[in-house]
Amino acid sequence: MSEQNPEAKILFLSDTQAPMFVERLVLRTHQNTKATQTIFDEILRIRPDVLYWLGDIVSLGFRNDKWPMIDRFLEKCREFGTSVYAIMGNHDVMGRPRKGARNFQRRFPEHVHTGYVQMTDHIAVIMLNSNFATLSVADMVKQQTWYEQTLKDLDENPDVKVVIVTCHHAPYSNSKLVGSSKLVQQRFVPCYIKSKKARLFITGHSHAFERFQFEGKEFLVIGGGGGLRQPMNTSPTRLPDLASYYKPMFHYLDVRREDEDLILTSHCLHSDFSGFDECYGYRIRANALFEAEKSGKDERVTP
Repeated sequence: MSEQNPEAKILFLSDTQAPMFVERLVLRTHQNTKATQTIFDEILRIRPDVLYWLGDIVSLGFRNDKWPMIDRFLEKCREFGTSVYAIMGNHDVMGRPRKGARNFQRRFPEHVHTGYVQMTDHIAVIMLNSNFATLSVADMVKQQTWYEQTLKDLDENPDVKVVIVTCHHAPYSNSKLVGSSKLVQQRFVPCYIKSKKARLFITGHSHAFERFQFEGKEFLVIGGGGGLRQPMNTSPTRLPDLASYYKPMFHYLDVRREDEDLILTSHCLHSDFSGFDECYGYRIRANALFEAEKSGKDERVTP
């Protein structure tokens, strides 16, 4: 675990992969690679203490020619003192999983493919591998055992104020293209629900900003790092998205702690790529079982 920093700047980002040719045949492009580079430039301008990257770093992880833009960004992060921790998405292991995993591990040496945890400012972030098809049965058992025990240990650790759980595939999403992951619901969600300190479950995979509450717990999807926008289910059968009116094309998430509360701010990219706004924010209260504040001060949306 990393050292504590009471004034740490913590960012989350997901789905920065460049559009693939087959995707461009069915989904509209919006200068996606330029958007990703603009997000990278903004992160480097901010110089956060830590960046958590929730998968689909590149479109095809086994292809060496997909990594130069990422490598330049990581080099600058190291130069500026920003720690970067990542998990693999489906694109990172697509096609040739072993080579993709090797390329990924070279860039993110702290990564553990059966789950790992990092802590900044008394916030423990659990990073899980939801690429179940590429995991052996032994690795799935190892990860599940580690995850369940880690949540228990963090609940009992007085240095930990808040726990955030992450993986790539969203347990809940209205994306028509990828939808909800039943396996994540079955394997990762129940322990999160039971945890005393776990306040937030963040994922990507769905290229949208989505917010859900189930069984008194908060779930966010933040797949706005540059991937192609996916069509969303807007029918009466859709899941109850609390951010249904906030659907920016490109965005990243800022997280900070006040005692045992979490304050979340989504920064969205202007349509003309000229900069970012703090477009949506709210507080997850430890003592109010995640009742979101509704005042304009704590929840903001920019059209």
